[in-house]
Amino acid sequence: MVDHNLLQRKKLFLFDLDGTLYLGDRLFPGVRELLSAIRARGGQYRFLTNNSSRSVEAYVQKLTRLGVAAESGDFLTSVDALVHYLREHDGQDKRYYVCGTESMKSQLRAAGLTVAERREDANALLMGFDTELTFQKLEDACILLGQGVPYVATNPDWVCPTAYGFVPDCGSVCEMLWRATSRRPIVIGKPEPLMPQLAMLEAGVSAQETLLVGDRIYTDIASGANAGIDTLLVLSGETKEEDLPTSDPQPTFVLPDVAALLNILES
Repeated sequence: MVDHNLLQRKKLFLFDLDGTLYLGDRLFPGVRELLSAIRARGGQYRFLTNNSSRSVEAYVQKLTRLGVAAESGDFLTSVDALVHYLREHDGQDKRYYVCGTESMKSQLRAAGLTVAERREDANALLMGFDTELTFQKLEDACILLGQGVPYVATNPDWVCPTAYGFVPDCGSVCEMLWRATSRRPIVIGKPEPLMPQLAMLEAGVSAQETLLVGDRIYTDIASGANAGIDTLLVLSGETKEEDLPTSDPQPTFVLPDVAALLNILES
């Protein structure tokens, strides 16, 4: 039974994107109305995504193309969280070999981090969702991991949803590298709590006033649970209803899609 009153008291809504608000270039029904309803009642929302392959500007353009008014301050990506982590935990002498897109590299450089284009110049390895992945990058990563360099990944997602199904995401590539090198990365994005924690700090909202909405148990829902906030699983993406009995953690709420959340907020 979904507690309508509890949902209606939330002040900050943290939305996953792929599989939650849209799939490919298809915006799910009710998204525009839901975002407008949250703002109309004095609430806030942020878009949290583990997808490190594109910049915030690209996400703004995509949502605008789909008919959703958006600006850069509405987004928090796994690359944003990665930059925060590296500034807090890494020294100034790190030179990062990046298994990621040119967009990800540009974001890291813009944040003042040193990106090494050649393996020989690197002393740390960063992994992201790399839609420009080559075997040379995999080989370079294996050599660096064999040398024992620090190893950090943006996210552990096995797959990224598309309009035609799924493609391997960062977690699948990290699993392949583990099979080759017996090294696993430090993971920054969801399911770790850093992204929702940064969003709450920025919005000035408590954990009790926050709701994380996503379609994956092992990233979205786990991230919310790790951050101590309520979670809403929507069944419009990766997770199916038959997965729920054995899922850990369990979401606070389950709804078929975000249109159902809109109905609750307007009831």
